[in-house]
Amino acid sequence: MAKLTPFTMPKWGIEMAEGTIADWMVAENAPFDRGTVLTLIETDKITNEVEAEKPGRFVRILAKPGETYPVGALLAVLSDGGEAGADEIDAVVAAFRPSEAGFGPDGDDTPGAPEPTDQAPPAKAEQPVPPGIAISPVALAEAQRLGVDLSAVTGSGRGGRIFAQDIHQAARPEAKPHLIGAFAATPDSPVLSTPVARRLAGLHGLKLETITGTGPRGKVRRDDVLALVQQAAPPAPAPAPEPKAALASAAPPPATSSGDVDVMPMSSMRRTIARRLTESKQQIPHFYVRRRVRADRLMALRSAVTGDRPSINDYIVKATALALLEVPAVNVQVHGTDIHRFGSADISVAVATERGLVTPIVFGADSLSVGAIGTVMKGLAQRARSGKLKPEEFAGGSFSLSNLGGFGVEQFDAIINPPQGAILAVGTARPEPIDDDGAIRIVPVLHVSLSCDHRAIDGADAGRFMAALASLLEHPHLL
Repeated sequence: MAKLTPFTMPKWGIEMAEGTIADWMVAENAPFDRGTVLTLIETDKITNEVEAEKPGRFVRILAKPGETYPVGALLAVLSDGGEAGADEIDAVVAAFRPSEAGFGPDGDDTPGAPEPTDQAPPAKAEQPVPPGIAISPVALAEAQRLGVDLSAVTGSGRGGRIFAQDIHQAARPEAKPHLIGAFAATPDSPVLSTPVARRLAGLHGLKLETITGTGPRGKVRRDDVLALVQQAAPPAPAPAPEPKAALASAAPPPATSSGDVDVMPMSSMRRTIARRLTESKQQIPHFYVRRRVRADRLMALRSAVTGDRPSINDYIVKATALALLEVPAVNVQVHGTDIHRFGSADISVAVATERGLVTPIVFGADSLSVGAIGTVMKGLAQRARSGKLKPEEFAGGSFSLSNLGGFGVEQFDAIINPPQGAILAVGTARPEPIDDDGAIRIVPVLHVSLSCDHRAIDGADAGRFMAALASLLEHPHLL
């Protein structure tokens, strides 16, 4: 007798709430070995390969490619290798109950989780830092204030360095599931039907005995119930005829394309990007500081490099990192009413992929050479475009940089990537006249724009950062 187990949507990372089935790599009832890639699951930023932990086969695949399912949802029924009857598989599907505890799309606790109180717990005696643990001074103070055991905290910084947000996460109370009551359902019926079909039938007052099922062995499915509901809906009233005078004076309708419209649902990544950027523009008070930067010396310096030559963007990343150290007020994250200031420049660099915009992080860019930054960026960009980035490679960062110069864009303003406090937008270098010690010269000039969160960054800080950045780019030997 085959041993059947549910195959569910896995959870990668604390903020993952759902995933999209990109593709199934094995067919239903096809045996597979340990290590075989079973399915590709697309999350907010990456596409993960799910490998088989032991030999087996899928006796029933329920999830469809392209559809999105919450964490813990039933995707398929897995067998240890033996064959199983339809009744056994139906029993596993009917008995499955997904876990209700988890996290929402924004990383918040599930509904009903206890709200954090404003009153801070009493401070505890100072605890020594265990050997081998790297921690920022602010995080150490928070750990002592909240009484968090440092040996149980996993740092999100470079080399496992613990930041204040890691301490706050470790101190959060555990979320508890909260039942909100049963959904309306029909009484027990001998008609074979899916749980969703029974609930929809109960909601619309339909009897399952009157519905013709299109599933296996006549099972009533969701679409069968919805089809009957649509048939019972009253037809929309016909529009009243317009007066002839109005018809005569009306303008001709606008021309439409004769081709078909290709409607594509947003992917999980695209939905996350849309949600986060909408929240950023609605909730963050943006202000912008723009500047022209001469780039002729930088381009001449790059042209003199032999061998594997860094890109202009690699030089900009290095200059940005050094400018952030010079003006640390811009190298921040904003968490509610707290401002987290970083001692190193962890720069998120925007990379365009087929699935959307991804921002892998160059950690400690201030301590890397321009050549090392170029090597790191090539690896990050390649993994980003193939969907192979690890969560720790794009989560966090203290500052963002978006460069559209490669597409010929002259200048633009970027939207802040929360919780970061600022983002730099860089356009292409174009010939423009400048004042060079009293002489007018035409040289390549970059247009850069800094978008700032006014809750944490003042205009004077933004101006000092732009001045430092321009000085480094216009005197590239300082890099």
